[in-house]
Amino acid sequence: MPVTPPTYHSITEAQMMPRLVRLGPNLYGAVFTLMKLLPAHFILQRARERGELHHNTVLVETTSGTFGLALAMQAALTERELILVSDPAIDANLHRRLSDLGARVEICQEPAPVGGYQEARLRRLAEIRAQLPSTFCPEQYTNPDNPRSYERVSEQLIRTLGQVDCLVGPVGSGGSMSGTTRGLRAYTPDTLAIGVDSHSSVLFGPSDGPRELRGLGNSLWPGNLDHALFDEIHWCTAEEAYAYTRALHARHALFQGPTSGAAYLVAQWWARNHPDRLCVVMMPDEGYRYQATVYDDAWLAERGHVLDARQDAEPVTVTSPKEASGRWTRFAWGRRAYEDVPGVVPRSPAGPVPGREVLR
Repeated sequence: MPVTPPTYHSITEAQMMPRLVRLGPNLYGAVFTLMKLLPAHFILQRARERGELHHNTVLVETTSGTFGLALAMQAALTERELILVSDPAIDANLHRRLSDLGARVEICQEPAPVGGYQEARLRRLAEIRAQLPSTFCPEQYTNPDNPRSYERVSEQLIRTLGQVDCLVGPVGSGGSMSGTTRGLRAYTPDTLAIGVDSHSSVLFGPSDGPRELRGLGNSLWPGNLDHALFDEIHWCTAEEAYAYTRALHARHALFQGPTSGAAYLVAQWWARNHPDRLCVVMMPDEGYRYQATVYDDAWLAERGHVLDARQDAEPVTVTSPKEASGRWTRFAWGRRAYEDVPGVVPRSPAGPVPGREVLR
């Protein structure tokens, strides 16, 4: 029987699903070109279906990372105006690409006294929306269509691999891991979910602080993050993530960003220690944005990073999130709500956590 290949109508549709790459006897990578294309495409599709996008509706969002790029690609293809609000942390090459795609990028030069750059960006976003007759904000951190978009990924994994015993992935907005885990557990309720975070992130309890590692962790609470889905949480340092990003390239010819390296660190450890069970690791985006940083030996040396990606490396196991610091650490989260985990930093109902935030 002849096989009919899939029909792609745009570059975003062609690139938004991952490629499944075998990394070991029981380890597969769900390797994305640009993971954020999937929620961006789905969120805008659902908004159109609900009648929330009109001919004059302007897309607006606050972002300094790849979700902004995904929106800019969608906006360019649909000839829709896009305004992005960011801060000085935005990568210069990304800024240039957003502008080339026709997006208007506004930079908040000063942080707010409380809430830092994130609060300043949210205030500017509100001002822009008040000045325009029709706007739509995808709100990736709170829009439930973000995690819902990853149901397609879980269906792909089940269809291709059958039962997935463990899913490992980085956590930023909470959408990819929450959505994919829910989808997998509709077929296999015992599937483990291991979230990978960075030290000084507020997502799973350690106190907020400066973070070198981009695209991983957060300084605010994403509404889409469902803590009760996770069996384990691992925290790693920037140096460890960089080391395994380079190892992923050297060992498997996969040219990915440091969030993929951080997830690979944890996934190869889990797969090695559970040889009779199948593990899938989520790898969000390619490494081209990091050629002058993570893939540059001189840049690493200037920051004192010595890369060591030993294949027998082991994490430190802690009994409380407040003990997670200094190096790769793991904690048995146990599918508990945030408030049910002893030793976490109390969650404030006031909104974003103060501090400099790094968004994807």
